Amino acid sequence: MTSVLYDAPGPKAKIRNRVYTVVGALAVVGLLVFVALRLAGKGQFEPEMWNIFNNAGVRTNIRNGVLTTLQVFAVAAVLSLALGVLLAVARLSDHKPVRWLATGFIEVFRAVPLLITIYALWVILLSYKEELGLTGDTPQFWALVVGLTVYNGAVQAEVLRAGINAVPRGQREAAYALGMSKTQVMTTVLMPQAIRAMLPTIISQLVVTLKDTSLGYVITFEELLYTIQQMASTIVVNDENPYVPMIIVAGAIYVAMCLALSALATWIERRGRRAKTGIAVAGAGEPVTASDALEGADGTPGGPVDTRRPPDVISGGGGAGT
Repeated sequence: MTSVLYDAPGPKAKIRNRVYTVVGALAVVGLLVFVALRLAGKGQFEPEMWNIFNNAGVRTNIRNGVLTTLQVFAVAAVLSLALGVLLAVARLSDHKPVRWLATGFIEVFRAVPLLITIYALWVILLSYKEELGLTGDTPQFWALVVGLTVYNGAVQAEVLRAGINAVPRGQREAAYALGMSKTQVMTTVLMPQAIRAMLPTIISQLVVTLKDTSLGYVITFEELLYTIQQMASTIVVNDENPYVPMIIVAGAIYVAMCLALSALATWIERRGRRAKTGIAVAGAGEPVTASDALEGADGTPGGPVDTRRPPDVISGGGGAGT
């Protein structure tokens, strides 16, 4: 049987694929066993290595790292959502200069890797630290927050624009027929429905923001990852540094925080699907990417809207711009 995308394998190809699968699986298992044996040989799984978490100072440092991570995430999330709303409205403006400026801003900060943006901001803030009145680790904090804000704000803007364009055109025309201004149509008709429909995708993108706070490690900002690395390199147990226990604990904390946000997105999606009003709610899957958002949004302000296309066409991408 031949499909559009590939030729169905024959009997010999199926046998060959099974052999490749078994050999590949054995190679992966063998590599994992080799790594585990090497780590066990260095005592990374000894009880003494895990006993370090009974130390009050270690627990305090981990707690401070988590709080710092959540602080950066909270500020960056609020600022990126506010920036996303402004950019989405600007992208739909009838004034070409405004639309062009918003488009240029979004395209630039979506294209530049987030790590480079954060590093460049850090260098600039350090160079003008005294002129700006910054002290301590404030340059690192604001470099990380601003970097996360501009990147995620650009992505959130495309998500909101897709949601606005998914609102049936008749609602906009009816609002104008009632004598409402463009601002009233945007704030009372289009934007509420767009935010409601795209809320699961917006929260999924916030999960990416939370994970990207770990990039503060490269600019020596004392968030969770940097704190864990510092403790793992300074604590010595049985003449070895406890890298494996520290990595496992830090990974578990990041997974727990991301799962909590993902569960919130799924809960909102289910509540939205039960509602019978407004446009359909997007799926709470992977966060949107720039290319997906562009495909799901009509780039012409006030242009024709395809009401047959649900807004969830923009979900299904993923990955941060690191």
